[in-house]
Amino acid sequence: MIRPGKPFLFRVAALALYLWEKAGVRGTAQYILGRIFSPPILGWPSAVTQTTRSKPIAGSVRLHVANMHRYFRFSCGECVAYAVNSFHNRRMNSGDYTYIWQASDWPNWRFDLAALAGPLAEVSRAQGLLMGRLADVGLALRDQASLAALTEDVIKTSEIEGEHLNVESVRSSIARRLGVDIGALAPVDRHVEGVVEMVLDATANCNDPVSLDRLFGWHAALFPTGYSGLSKITVGAHRDDANGPMQVVSGPAGRQRVHFEAPPAEGLEAEMNRFLEWINRGPDELLLIRAGLGHLWFVTLHPFDDGNGRIARAIGDLLLARADGSPQRFYSLSAQIQRERKAYYDILERTQKGTLDVTEWLAWFLATLHRAIDQAQHALDAVLIKGRFWQQIAGKPMNERQVKLVNRLLDGFDGKLTSSKWAAIAKCSPDTALRDINELVTQGVLRKSASGGRSTSYELSGLPSEQLT
Repeated sequence: MIRPGKPFLFRVAALALYLWEKAGVRGTAQYILGRIFSPPILGWPSAVTQTTRSKPIAGSVRLHVANMHRYFRFSCGECVAYAVNSFHNRRMNSGDYTYIWQASDWPNWRFDLAALAGPLAEVSRAQGLLMGRLADVGLALRDQASLAALTEDVIKTSEIEGEHLNVESVRSSIARRLGVDIGALAPVDRHVEGVVEMVLDATANCNDPVSLDRLFGWHAALFPTGYSGLSKITVGAHRDDANGPMQVVSGPAGRQRVHFEAPPAEGLEAEMNRFLEWINRGPDELLLIRAGLGHLWFVTLHPFDDGNGRIARAIGDLLLARADGSPQRFYSLSAQIQRERKAYYDILERTQKGTLDVTEWLAWFLATLHRAIDQAQHALDAVLIKGRFWQQIAGKPMNERQVKLVNRLLDGFDGKLTSSKWAAIAKCSPDTALRDINELVTQGVLRKSASGGRSTSYELSGLPSEQLT
């Protein structure tokens, strides 16, 4: 609240701020007024309202500033309202800026290539080891490994945003598109289809030009109903900032912490054209560096009402596929980012509020990519175990239910498999479930578990894990 007896000082400060802003001199409304009046400045938290799209930092949230502007006009005329608007919209020329997109030399990225030489070499070595191992397996197992990586990528890029997709639906959708036989296909909803379409287009068609229409198509696929949660959003087009600047915030209404504010909507067309021109021309940087820059650049622009993180990661995957020289994916960077989600948001926030020297971001990106490739080695182990197990039991007659449950056990069944769980998963009667199990026990595919318990449980017999080298 304003202290009693200071209306004159308020008007003097507002007029001075207006003149300073017009002259381009450093200083902001919050700093100057904060030196004169008691915090919280003008009661801003109570004047700011949050939209129904509010969610944790994983999402992008708009803050309405109309009430704040009306308060300024009533108190001291248009001059302070102009200053607040100009603070959101002008490009800082003095070097005193809040976000990197406000820098006078934006977007001239800088990085210390010598400092990144070690991480680049380590990532390249890890990629070579993974691809060398995949070269020694058959085409069918390579397809299974790619299916596993893409499934994890779709699941995890959505989980980062707090959205949980059905694993079987995602796997079925990808398998159908790749032509991989996984037995019975699970039903798929249009939202799962949209995420899968985006990820597959980004990787399978990685060498195609990236255009606005292509990005708009990805965005429309992510939000087939035109809604994000309960909020209607602009789909397949740039945001318009009709309700205020695009901000990434966290915390309860009235006490939000602003982690990042995106560039104004009025300049998005030019900014996106510059970004797309960069991404489509011949690379000036090493391809792995380019993948990290593309991810960061798109996140900085935040051109859509929602879905910016997922599309940024898809762009990163597209650039990584170009770097690998192959549209087939065998590791998931999104999955590793989900495992390190807090560190991901921390490094993004530091980078957005830092300078255009993004060496720290690129070092983190390369280290995370290295861990993602290492994790893919473990995933490949599981694929090889699964493939060799099916080779071992080839020729044994199995019905659709039995194939489904054996695959569930190979993928890592949670808990103990009992006849009642079999019946629930296979959607059959208890008698049918017990008959299925007994047939597999007789064939040597299953055996009774030695762990004991009230109910008899079963496990795979002769799993060839010891054959892995």
